[in-house]
Amino acid sequence: MKNALIAVALAVGTLVASIPAWGTEAYPPGPVHLIVPFPPGGPTDTLARKMADGLQAQWKQPVIVENKPGAGTIIGVDHVAKAKPDGQTIGIVISAFTINPSVRKAMPYDTLKDLQGITQLAESSLVLVARADAPFNSVEELIQIAKKNPAKLTYASPGAGTSTHLAGELFNKMAGIKLIHVPYKGSSPAQTDLIGGQVDLMFDVMQSALPMVKSGRLKVIALASSKRDPAFPDVPTINETVKGYVVGSMFGLVTAAAVPHDTVEAISRASAEVLKSPKVSASLADLGMVVVSSPPTIFNQFLKSEVAKWQRVVQESGITLE
Repeated sequence: MKNALIAVALAVGTLVASIPAWGTEAYPPGPVHLIVPFPPGGPTDTLARKMADGLQAQWKQPVIVENKPGAGTIIGVDHVAKAKPDGQTIGIVISAFTINPSVRKAMPYDTLKDLQGITQLAESSLVLVARADAPFNSVEELIQIAKKNPAKLTYASPGAGTSTHLAGELFNKMAGIKLIHVPYKGSSPAQTDLIGGQVDLMFDVMQSALPMVKSGRLKVIALASSKRDPAFPDVPTINETVKGYVVGSMFGLVTAAAVPHDTVEAISRASAEVLKSPKVSASLADLGMVVVSSPPTIFNQFLKSEVAKWQRVVQESGITLE
């Protein structure tokens, strides 16, 4: 009997030893695919490639950037949601990730159930700009004119359902005014018409608007951030006049919901190491981004709060996309 028990114990020990302990194995065991829901080029793709280079150097495994653009980021994100949940397929997302559930009638995935956040990588400020000869120079003056002339002032965006479009709708709601939205097919034509006086205002990414501001063709009214930017200390925030108004452009990493927690934590820690690099943070600053590097729990809370915020804005403004 004693010999039999010893034999069973040895067999169990051999079986347990043969089961890989994920926490003790090096992550990842093979190539990682980083999905970018945009074409090559542009700030999101640039950020993804910097992250891929840094992660590859740490992991000693290939990190392959795959561009899967289309449908307002939905095609690329859907690929991540339906990938094998082994942590070897991750995706980079922007604010559209939290906006799409509210503005799209049909989604191939559930944003908060089929995916999970890994880390928020960075954020960039939105700036409210006006044509150079606009009859207002501050948020307070803008609100006064808008209240005296309801539904007369217009604001451009690069498309319906974009973060800059909804930034305007949120501003309408919180400021108690009615600016009319004019959608364009991209930022460039929107800026062109703003400069030409066809529209009055535009919420834009700081780095996109800056060249036009420096040339005198546009003027800055205020930042949409929670506090003033040290690089532009004289530029006020909308929040200073409209309390609680904060809208930024978010960049983060997500993966399938079924990926184990330990794996997600490992990716988050590795991403934080990449973002600590002075070279990386400096290059992101050149893109108008500020490093965030939040852990998974904090990032997931942020994603839930952003989805809820945009749901309220969309319901009150009646925005829908096909």
